[in-house]
Amino acid sequence: MKPAEILLLVFCLNLVILGVFGNPPTCPADLETGCGDSDEWKGEFFPGIPKIKYEGPSSKKALAFKWYNAEEVILGKKMKDWFRFSVAFWHTFRGTGADPFGAPTKYWPWEDGTNSVAMAKRRMRANFEFIEKLGVDWWCFHDRDIAPDGNTLEETNSNLDEVVELAKELQGSKIRPLWGTAQLFLHPRYMHGGATSSELGVYAFAAAQVKKAIEVTHYLGGENYVFWGGREGYHSLLNTDMGRELDHLARFLEAAVAYKKKIGFNGTLLIEPKPQEPTKHQYDWDAATSANFLRKYGLIGEFKLNIECNHATLSGHSCHHELETARLNGILGNIDANTGDPQIGWDTDQFLTDIAEATMVMLSVIKNGGLAPGGFNFDAKLRRESTDVEDLFIAHIGGMDTLARGLRNAAKIIEDGSLAELVRKRYESFDTELGALIEAGQADFEFLEKKALQWGEPKVPSAKQELAEMIFQSAL
Repeated sequence: MKPAEILLLVFCLNLVILGVFGNPPTCPADLETGCGDSDEWKGEFFPGIPKIKYEGPSSKKALAFKWYNAEEVILGKKMKDWFRFSVAFWHTFRGTGADPFGAPTKYWPWEDGTNSVAMAKRRMRANFEFIEKLGVDWWCFHDRDIAPDGNTLEETNSNLDEVVELAKELQGSKIRPLWGTAQLFLHPRYMHGGATSSELGVYAFAAAQVKKAIEVTHYLGGENYVFWGGREGYHSLLNTDMGRELDHLARFLEAAVAYKKKIGFNGTLLIEPKPQEPTKHQYDWDAATSANFLRKYGLIGEFKLNIECNHATLSGHSCHHELETARLNGILGNIDANTGDPQIGWDTDQFLTDIAEATMVMLSVIKNGGLAPGGFNFDAKLRRESTDVEDLFIAHIGGMDTLARGLRNAAKIIEDGSLAELVRKRYESFDTELGALIEAGQADFEFLEKKALQWGEPKVPSAKQELAEMIFQSAL
């Protein structure tokens, strides 16, 4: 018997066995096999990939956690509660590998080349199988990523409702959206922005879209809602009334606050800063700019920030700086866990693999007491050259392990206390009676001048920067 005939015989025997014993289908969601023709199909989208488990640092398996142990307690809290990891639907299931210079490279076996509602529902099934096998409890989405546009707003909303109803069923009692958002940047109508568009009709359409997105996020039990203003900015001030656009943006956000309260949505509203791209200048440039905007318009108590590490570096800051700026302003709400490439000038959205950066991130998160009801979502995509289905798992495992190592390192630094003591000693001259008066705002210039004349030239001690870096590096 020829090898091909033997394979055919084995295949037929397997079909008979499945028919006799009634086992559920386990073939891949490959359209060529006939298993994936319907969005109602219940087979595996990731056959051969088991639920990812913690095996410890000595494990050599690609599909295993080496550092992330969900139930392990670190500084009084389980790892899973420090992180609240979330899968980002848009990169994980809508990422194509395309870049400004190249066509898509990823063709997942369950895709049929359409953007139909049936295809959207099939992707949603793949999403929840992925989440279950990865072992996380959260996901996040843009409205237009999970359901296609229709010919009218009513049809578009109907499409979204149909897909969301399936998502509600698939979530069960455990999984929830970390956050939802509206995509106000891809469609040509938003070429001048949404909330900052010069066209009133676009402003109204954007409001209707955000209204619906808040509703479905609330319906799915989401804990946050994000505003990312990719086109809320300008390319030239010569044709822009910046003051009017900022006022319009504030009115838009005020209306969002009012509507979330009206429908009883208790989730946190988040703003995601980014300096530019696709606009030349985005109005929520960085954490400090966003905090100033919120204070000016009386919204500081209604919003927190979703800090993306790659956006931080694009604005000329480190991720640690942006997290600390948000934390010190009381508005650190969520983290987009990714990074950029310093040699590439755009937002590359890579999975975070730098242990030192992850450690600094977790130092801020620990100081913040955690992020709940926010968390970490992987706003990160596979590299263009990574095209295997298992690469989706490997990338997320790597990102989760990196942050878990960061948490472990940050805990060591805190428990050791050397770095905190170095910082304390650096400012100990303020731990005096005069220092207390200064920090309480009770030392005027005349009083301080008398002290300066009395003491003469001050002695300035070393900042011990190299020692601080040595202590930090020793924990990695």
